[in-house]
Amino acid sequence: MPIFEFICQECGQEFEELLRNASVIAEVSCPICKSPEIARKISVFAAPASGGKATAYWGGSTPGSSCNTGNT
Repeated sequence: MPIFEFICQECGQEFEELLRNASVIAEVSCPICKSPEIARKISVFAAPASGGKATAYWGGSTPGSSCNTGNT
């Protein structure tokens, strides 16, 4: 089940909900003020970085690495 991120249009509370699918978003309300006036936030995924370096690449190699197939 995906986790969706929302922001309440009434009180500004940001929260997450674990939902079966996007069709049940209409049933979600703010956990603080109970308002149904919510907006879905654009979510980004996070992946742990090794060696203390953050990387913006997912599913591929970092630029300049020996595994980068784009450079010969």
